Formats: sequence, C-alpha cells, structure tokens
Amino acid sequence: MNKDKIYQNKSDEKSFCFNKEVAKVFPDMLQRSIPGYAATIETIGSLAARYVKAGTNCYDLGCSLGAATIAMRQGIAAPKCKIVAVDNATAMIDRCRDIIAEDDRQFSPETAVTIVENDIRDIKIANASMVVLNYTLQFIRKADRNPLMRSIHEGLNNDGLLIMSEKVVDENQEIEQLLVDLHHEHKHRNGYSKMEISRKRSSLENVLVPETIAAHQERLTEAGFNHSAIWLRHFNFASIIAIKK
Repeated sequence: MNKDKIYQNKSDEKSFCFNKEVAKVFPDMLQRSIPGYAATIETIGSLAARYVKAGTNCYDLGCSLGAATIAMRQGIAAPKCKIVAVDNATAMIDRCRDIIAEDDRQFSPETAVTIVENDIRDIKIANASMVVLNYTLQFIRKADRNPLMRSIHEGLNNDGLLIMSEKVVDENQEIEQLLVDLHHEHKHRNGYSKMEISRKRSSLENVLVPETIAAHQERLTEAGFNHSAIWLRHFNFASIIAIKK
C-alpha cells in the first residue's frame, strides 16, 4: 500500500481533487483518516448478503477505487445480480477498473460489475435492492442532494436498502470542536503531522461540505424512507441505513 505523503511538502492552496496523486495513495489515506472505515466496508458485505435479491441491481455511487463494490460482491449470495459502480473522477475509475479486473482474475465471482465514469446525479437507478453512498454525498452540492435521494428511493425495490456514510457536524459547537480535536488526534496517532492535517483541512474547505445527522435524517424522510437508523458513529463520521417499505 502506497503511503499518503501528499500534504507533507505541498504548500499551495489548491482545493482537494480526486486526481492520480490521490488515487495512488487512497487506501492508505482512508485507513489513516476515517475512523471506523474498515468496519463500514465489512458491514456493506454483510448487508449485501441480507438484502440483495436475485436478478436485481446494486449501485456503488461514488465508488472511488471500488472497496464497497468488492464488499458487496463478496457478500451477495443471490444469483443473476449486477453491480453498477459509478464515479466521475477519471483517475479513480482507471484504478477501479484495474482492481475489479484483478478481482475477476483471482476469484471469478458470479456477480458482474459494470464500471461507469459519470456524474452520479445522471445515473438512473432501477430495479435496485441495494445502493451505497460511502462518503459521497458530502461532495455533492447541497441543492442536488434532495433530488438525488429521491431518485435513489424511486429506483429501489420494496425492502431495498440504502447505506450512506458521511462526515457530519454536531449541532452543539462545543461538542463539534471536541469531535474535530479527537479526529485530529486520531490522524496524528496514525502518522500525519499537524502541518499535513492543517493543509488537508484547508484543501477540503468548500469541497467537502458536511451536514448534521438531523439534516440527513430529514432528507431521507422527505425522500420517502420511513425506516432509517444510525448503525455506526465514530467522532464526526457516521453511517446510516435506510430501508424502502
């Protein structure tokens, strides 16, 4: 695994983007930056085993390098299913294709994966039993989040599952600052310097726009999801499941 050293020497003010430099070190970046990330990926596989029905589609929206796609694929036990993995970053999609191709060569899994380079807002969700938004919605502009959630709900079959992971903000400013400090300490323990942490935070400003858990739950309800719950929260990172009934 290539080590994330992007912000060790970078002193410019450019905004964060999913380019070749990020794609090369992305697994290490996620592992060291997002507490609970491994548990989220593992649970995506477990949920796929429970909720994916025969002959249906699954969607990994904002698939990056395909970790959630592979987790779904490994979990799916039902026959004749298809996973559609979508991302609009060329560098991420190129690496994702290589990773999925290697997964094909090693394991010859039954579930087919279609990799699509496109904006997730332009994807038609249809005959879906599972949709994953794993740290994706936070990069979509706020005005487009409600329409996207409605589109997902519409395309899910009854008893279909949405799993959505996000960086969140707390409504209480004192608690929010505590969670931010704890997260920065987590990253520092994982080898990031204070300068790296500061530079990355600056690069993500106005690129990654988090919301409160209440805002996410309100959006899910407005889209038609009447059954939802937070299944994981670690500092200012949370994962929510929602079921269409």
